[in-house]
Amino acid sequence: MRFRLTAIETYVLGQTLISVLGSLAILSSLAILLDVVEVASRVDVGFLGIARLVSLKSPAVIVLVLPFMLLFGTLFAFVGLNRRSELVAMRAAGVSAWRFIMPAALTAFVFGVITVTVLEPVTTELNARYNQALIALKADPAAKAGSDIWLRQGGEGGKARTQTVIHARTMDASSPDVRLTDVSFYIFDLAENGVAVFQRRIDAAEATLKVGAWSLKDAKETSPGSQVMHSDTMTLPTLINNRRDVERFSSPTTISLWALPNFIAQTEQAGFSSVGYRLRLQQLLAIPLLYAAMSILTAAFSLKLMRSGGLAILATSGVLLGFVFFFFDQVAVALGQAEWIPVFAAAWAPPLLALLSGLTLLCYTEDG
Repeated sequence: MRFRLTAIETYVLGQTLISVLGSLAILSSLAILLDVVEVASRVDVGFLGIARLVSLKSPAVIVLVLPFMLLFGTLFAFVGLNRRSELVAMRAAGVSAWRFIMPAALTAFVFGVITVTVLEPVTTELNARYNQALIALKADPAAKAGSDIWLRQGGEGGKARTQTVIHARTMDASSPDVRLTDVSFYIFDLAENGVAVFQRRIDAAEATLKVGAWSLKDAKETSPGSQVMHSDTMTLPTLINNRRDVERFSSPTTISLWALPNFIAQTEQAGFSSVGYRLRLQQLLAIPLLYAAMSILTAAFSLKLMRSGGLAILATSGVLLGFVFFFFDQVAVALGQAEWIPVFAAAWAPPLLALLSGLTLLCYTEDG
């Protein structure tokens, strides 16, 4: 089997990479510009402060638009090759479309692996720091207003069937520790039929997260059929480890690939649904295939329109193709989150459909 690229394959791959990088530069510049406007409207910290916040926020947005970067980059590359009649010359010389599309698809696949294993965890960490910086600067309207905080935990005292709902008025953003004020703990036991039975409620003026436990001050415990009990201090076991667990508990998109398996295990141990986390994990694992599929589909689509003399509508068709794929992906995600379809199908169906569509169109274009 031959792994070495020929001169024609190398040339087409180089032109595709140049076009993709150009699309990345344009889309990244647009994303950064929009982030500058957004950050400047929310916080007054001077030019250097805005630049720091934008440097933390923009990478996550850029990673989000990478599939569109590959779509438009591949599209523009083949438009350029066709306008210079280079594709016509290659096809006239008997060069198969598979020879210059597959190297680009493999490159996109490798880039997808790098995105998932390196870029995505880095941007997740930067985005978490951006949110913390906003809260610390009191730039978040919700932080200013002291919006309510809701958390869930399970396994109190080692009991797998115990669940606790936590409600707090505010969280001290200036403290490195997790410190909640005006907090209430609603503790339930799960019956054999899965019904949550209320056991007790604990209200406290302040709750600080320690290693494996909440430390409560000025606590008041209430349970059905008993009197209210007051305590100056009290501890409650918890599976929550740190501030990041608190901030990310309800947001799977802010958790990196390497942390998701542990988060899934903790959520299931607590007795709650891990659908959102499992769906996010499968979506990340499907990114390399998604990038390769977008490259093949766009290239095959471009060749089909070129053969049909459709250069005038190529750009519009490419944009519509991107929006159609994005819409289908969002529908699949919504169905997966609602558990109407399996999580695996929700995450892998869009890239597989794009890949099969691209290969089918390429076979039809190449072999008639």
